[in-house]
Amino acid sequence: MRIPLFSTPGKSTALTLALLCAGAAFPVALAQTGAVPAASAATLAPQFKAPKIDWSRELRVISGVSVAPGGDLVFIGSDARIHRTDAEGNERWNYAAGDLGRAYPVLTPQGGVIAASYDDSVYALDPAGKLLWKVRLDGDIFATPALRPDGSVIVATAGGTVHALSTEGKTLWTVKAGAPVFSSPAIARDGTIYLGTQGSQLLALTPEGKLKWSFRAGSLVFSSPAIDAAGNVYFGSSDRKLYSLDPAGALRWTRQTGLFVNASPIVTSTGLVVVGSYDGRVYAVGSDGKDAWTYAAGAPITAPAAELSDGTVVVPDLSGTLHAIGTAGQPLWQLGTGKKMDLGVSVSDAGTLYFVTEGGRLNALKGQRPLAVGPWTTFHALPSAVGRAPSPQELTAATQARQRAAGAVLTALTPLAPVATAPAAAPTPTVPTPAVPAPTAPTAQVPAGKPAPAQSTPPQPTLPQPVPVLTPQQQAIVAAGVARASNGQIYLPLSASAGALGLAVSSVTPRTANLLVDGTLLPVTVKVFNNVPFVPLAALAALPGTAARLDLTPAPAVTLTRAEQDITFPIRVVQLVPLRGQPEFPGVLRK
Repeated sequence: MRIPLFSTPGKSTALTLALLCAGAAFPVALAQTGAVPAASAATLAPQFKAPKIDWSRELRVISGVSVAPGGDLVFIGSDARIHRTDAEGNERWNYAAGDLGRAYPVLTPQGGVIAASYDDSVYALDPAGKLLWKVRLDGDIFATPALRPDGSVIVATAGGTVHALSTEGKTLWTVKAGAPVFSSPAIARDGTIYLGTQGSQLLALTPEGKLKWSFRAGSLVFSSPAIDAAGNVYFGSSDRKLYSLDPAGALRWTRQTGLFVNASPIVTSTGLVVVGSYDGRVYAVGSDGKDAWTYAAGAPITAPAAELSDGTVVVPDLSGTLHAIGTAGQPLWQLGTGKKMDLGVSVSDAGTLYFVTEGGRLNALKGQRPLAVGPWTTFHALPSAVGRAPSPQELTAATQARQRAAGAVLTALTPLAPVATAPAAAPTPTVPTPAVPAPTAPTAQVPAGKPAPAQSTPPQPTLPQPVPVLTPQQQAIVAAGVARASNGQIYLPLSASAGALGLAVSSVTPRTANLLVDGTLLPVTVKVFNNVPFVPLAALAALPGTAARLDLTPAPAVTLTRAEQDITFPIRVVQLVPLRGQPEFPGVLRK
């Protein structure tokens, strides 16, 4: 029996819909329809062992690693050559630059490469590795160039100059920054260019190269800016602060840390600003400046983080440990290498996570989740390191490119909570929490000279047969937490439910969020439970191209349909009924 939701119900459906929308205080166990009590549903969140390294190669990598849409890797080696390999690290070609380089190579939509090195030069190579042009500028280039939509490039140098170069390598304009620049430029959707300087300033330049405004921090700015969906700018400083500025350059807030913030922040798919500090902690701050969580890594952090499609944040530290952090700031796993890591991880659309350890060894973790889709979820916004806020079209393309990898990971997991046809007692799975080293007072100082820019299967309850297997989409919802009810509405975890529908999330506040639907950003209401944003089921059902229905047989469930795909959420109707706290007839019904 199927009943369309959010249409005008007849008398026969009124009671069912009233039960569905009852405002009882409960967590609905989406994962089942009668097996495990709601109070234990949170224990169904997945826990993982540290993944094993699938392959590790001495490729002498010295720069950041950029990932092409097809999976190729591009980096600069300690041999002063620009290398392009396939996804397994097998070399396709290399090109001799004049010196080493730490900046990430930038990959163009046409498959070309733009790379910068310490020989003061920028190289443009075609997809086959042949030189298109080379330009010598006024100083070493530590900062990763930024690619504009028209193909022109913004490059900042240690000589203190910002250059705009055309697609042919011709100078369009130059601006004196007043101090060396190690901060990689970031370009907003309106074309504004942001970068930090060793003069303790963040500069905003117009697309034509005019100074729009400047903001003075308390110390040097190594950190590269990140930009959220509303155009706000975030960066760290050696004055031990994370800064948030609005597009006009006004200070929105600061977040004090224990030591330098030379790492570059990211902005997650739910709008959190995440950055590591030399104090050995990772900070996640909401767009309003309030802490969402703080994670103790136990060693200084100079590398940017990356957010995966399930909300996991991955960040390396200088002791050689790779940390995976959950959406509430909890440790998921740690992978120790014993070798310093000062470059951020790179993640392919196919779900391979790459990281570089001291000495230039490139390591790969295959079968992981791809990047989350959001305004700035990795260093320089995208795996190709373009340094430009993604357009709605680019966000849609990223969602489509990463869906298969995200679904493959979920399908590989053993179902966390199969749907049971009758109630049954179930044990609560117990998973030990990985130990986290206590934070230590770092002794590292700001680098001198040439600074670098900054599964296991959980226990499964025994349930009566038959036991239908959860779809990957249902598992995605379970992975983010159970549903909630408040004031007569059912709420689903925002990131997971939107991702299951193939929608990107941006501009999340405690009350609203934007969903990218067919290239258009649409606002939806948001409610926060335990620092996790949830969206009303009714709001998802009302999106263009989305339909919802209530199925009563074979078991109660809500099904959302979008793009000819059904996404079903089993429900327990009994949990939706607000029961009285005392017997209605105390003289007859006794406790």
